[in-house]
Amino acid sequence: MRRILIALSALFAMAATAEAAEIKIGVMVGFTGPIESLAPDIAAGAELAIKEVNDSKALLGGAAVTPVRGDTTCVDSAAATAAAERLITSDRVNAIVGGDCSGVTTAMLQNVAMPNGTVMISPSATSPALSTLEDNGLFFRTAPSDARQGQVISEVLKERGVGTIAITYTNNDYGKGLADSVATNFKAMGGTVTIEAAHEDGKGDYAAEVAALAAAGGDVLVVAGYLDQGGKGIIQGALDTGAFETFLLPDGMIGDSLVEAIGADLNGSFGTVPGTDSTGAATFSDMAGAAGFKAGPFTGEAYDAAALILLAMQAAGSADSGKLKDHVMAVANAPGEKIHPGELGKALGIIAGGGDVDYVGASAVELIGQGESAGNYREIAIEDGKIATVRYR
Repeated sequence: MRRILIALSALFAMAATAEAAEIKIGVMVGFTGPIESLAPDIAAGAELAIKEVNDSKALLGGAAVTPVRGDTTCVDSAAATAAAERLITSDRVNAIVGGDCSGVTTAMLQNVAMPNGTVMISPSATSPALSTLEDNGLFFRTAPSDARQGQVISEVLKERGVGTIAITYTNNDYGKGLADSVATNFKAMGGTVTIEAAHEDGKGDYAAEVAALAAAGGDVLVVAGYLDQGGKGIIQGALDTGAFETFLLPDGMIGDSLVEAIGADLNGSFGTVPGTDSTGAATFSDMAGAAGFKAGPFTGEAYDAAALILLAMQAAGSADSGKLKDHVMAVANAPGEKIHPGELGKALGIIAGGGDVDYVGASAVELIGQGESAGNYREIAIEDGKIATVRYR
């Protein structure tokens, strides 16, 4: 009987290892579209966590994890849904890091992830609507909600003595949600919003939109858009006509490609993007540099999203989304030993030994509510053609 039990145990272990050997993680960001300059580094952040876990050989008895990329386009919900469908039903990914932009993330979740019971952890979808969206316990995000960013932006504006603002926003869930949050908070602080006007991405000419913004006026133009398309076009048009000289740049507008495209005329503008000055952030920046990419916007959040998926698998003892979803909040929060970038192998060992971990990661992540980051922000300013950090909030 003892030999039979040993044989059965070995058989189950082999079966578990075989199952684990098939682990795949989808990495879905907008490799094309209005944030395409940010996407490669965001994906690299997620894949760095996956490589770290593979190198440790500590996940589920030594299982290997394969990242599978998918293109959300950031703005085309049909394309994003189709890409997610392929990853889940054809590539058979166990979970997804993504999506990136809020509208496509919502479409992926509702149309594909929920029907298939697949966990999604987004590093960058920030629409406040995602906080209350029905998700069957499958959706989490390591980036904070724009309900929080609207507060931070308003504080930055008032501290800089700005009394009136005009707001232009990309016409989707992200843009509208952020614009409303900024307007509500800025008005509550005694500021005046002269106009809230939508713009579409992908246009060649924004003269009409700029004219409407110029007619309304304001000390600063808040551009709740994307740095590689509409937001950039609005800024260039406003500068060309003299409509505005100073711009508030939220997270979707932060990136080197915008600074390089606009040039010195962007000096003096400022903005906000999720970020922290934690020990984990500094460690991740060094790790990213060694891996050949820049620790730019949402890269740390992508590393954290992948790490949380993998740690939750270990805690569940399974790569199945239906099981791991119940462990994401536990590995992300206290109690437990704090885990920073570069310590994923250590964390997997602690969990395997029956211990608890409190994953801090690259973004000092703490999940609240239905599973979203409490939120830390980096205030930036454009100085001498570069993005400079002013402070952390």
